[in-house]
Amino acid sequence: MRSLPYVTGAAAAVAAVVLTAVPAAAEDSDSGFTIKDPRITESSGLAASRAHPGVYWTHNDQDEPRVFAVDSRTGETVATVTLSGVGKPRDMEAISVGPDGNVYVGDIGDNLNGSWDHVWIYRFPEPKALGNITVRATQFTVKYADGARNAEALMVDPTTGRVYIASKNEDGGGLYEGPATLSAARTNVFRRIGEVPWVTDGAFSPDGKELVLRSYFSARGYEWKGGKLGADHRVSAPIQGQAESVTYTRDGKALMFGTEGEQSEVERVALGKDSVSGGGERKSPSGTGSSAAGGGSDKNTFTYGLIGLAFATALVLGVKRLLRRD
Repeated sequence: MRSLPYVTGAAAAVAAVVLTAVPAAAEDSDSGFTIKDPRITESSGLAASRAHPGVYWTHNDQDEPRVFAVDSRTGETVATVTLSGVGKPRDMEAISVGPDGNVYVGDIGDNLNGSWDHVWIYRFPEPKALGNITVRATQFTVKYADGARNAEALMVDPTTGRVYIASKNEDGGGLYEGPATLSAARTNVFRRIGEVPWVTDGAFSPDGKELVLRSYFSARGYEWKGGKLGADHRVSAPIQGQAESVTYTRDGKALMFGTEGEQSEVERVALGKDSVSGGGERKSPSGTGSSAAGGGSDKNTFTYGLIGLAFATALVLGVKRLLRRD
């Protein structure tokens, strides 16, 4: 759900100078695209289809229980899947495709940072044929072992099928691990296993060796082994008006970054050689290596980004006042 205003005009230009990242041109993997469906105005999650190359699943945050399949080659919606057997969603914020062939939707947002004592995950089989259909979904009730919190990132480990959630409370973010197997008959307790930056989405690499988490102004990649966060590094991420989502391409060669809004853009960023999935060695920006607990540098980047945004906004307001005086 929206937590920051859209960045437009001169403010966007100044912010881009403060924090800029230019996506690499597409090569063999999917290219960036524009979501053309007028129904998709708040694309809050993004996941590459396992069954349909070049197709990405997305959804609005406060909407009906439905998701959309968008073809990256055209930007057109090629399937609308309505979920039956679930209640009215409150704040759908994330989507991920598991190794079991199921799509997982995280109704996990809570902008009041803990107003709901439970949230939900919806799961349905990824359709073999694309089209406008209604499918029976399973609804899972989720609670956190250390109390209610806000979250926008849900990731399914591509090797174990285990579900993880990254929170974004005012006191920072935490990585939460779900049960080995989700149960529809009882509450699923997610337990905190690590500290991460305040993030809006995350995704595992297709080979399960890397976890990427993004915030409004930056992204970090973490080595992932045995269900634990390892060494981390910065990941190039584009400046977007409302940076909401991230996923790997199906072939693992690039990251796709999404944003909210009508006709929203999904931008492709090729993975560098320092990516674990690309065969490189994970290092910190200083080249000495860093632990997962060292995510503070990402928080600093976020802070500097807010400062840059505030400066840009102040600049635009000042110019407008001068123009009015004239």
